Amino acid sequence: MRVDLPGPTSALAVGAHPDDIEFECGGTLAKWGAAGAAIHLLICTDGSKGTWDVDADTAVLIARRQTEQREAARRIHPDAQVHFLGEVDGELANTVELRGRVARVIRETAPSIVLGHDPWRRWRMHPDHRNAGFLTVDAVVAARDPHYHREHMADGLTHHRPRALLLFECEEPDHVERIEQRHVDAKVDALLAHESQFETTMLIADNDDGTQAASFRERTVREARNHGRIGGVGLGEAFRHMDPAS
Repeated sequence: MRVDLPGPTSALAVGAHPDDIEFECGGTLAKWGAAGAAIHLLICTDGSKGTWDVDADTAVLIARRQTEQREAARRIHPDAQVHFLGEVDGELANTVELRGRVARVIRETAPSIVLGHDPWRRWRMHPDHRNAGFLTVDAVVAARDPHYHREHMADGLTHHRPRALLLFECEEPDHVERIEQRHVDAKVDALLAHESQFETTMLIADNDDGTQAASFRERTVREARNHGRIGGVGLGEAFRHMDPAS
């Protein structure tokens, strides 16, 4: 079990939906951003299935979720940048075309560290999480080698290999990033920017008097303690570490 990579100059987190990144590595991104790293978030789908309201206007929901995601990123770090692939929620596929688009973002942002869903997690229900994970892993391979997606070269981009890939939602973590309470607070504040998801993912009712939001905050701190315990630290976020050179 390893604890803490050297701080990156730039980090790119790839998530299937708006709010996935904040749930899984928001504290780590807040820590790195506070230390001076450039923070980038890439959201693969439009989040258009993220409501239980059968009468919801899909276009309105998509726009709302983008606005929420930008605000959440700002709460992680004021200069964090958000990139949207815009694929339909629930229909994300691991295709060569999409791999090229993710690889393009990697080449544009030149991250020291890439973070993404673990695609090899067993019994995973949501196909977007699986496919976002495979897209991320495959795009790291494509971005590092110059003969993949040579069309990027016409735009002045060159190949780029991150020094680490960290997979979240993993069953067998072998790496923990140590975080502090202020990073957990930033993570929770970022998640609370996703107001459209209060009922579906955070168990916070529209008429909450603050009790349910406080309970959500407590659950998030408890999870950080559990992850920290894996690495023998107080608070943390756990990952599977992969070497992009392998």
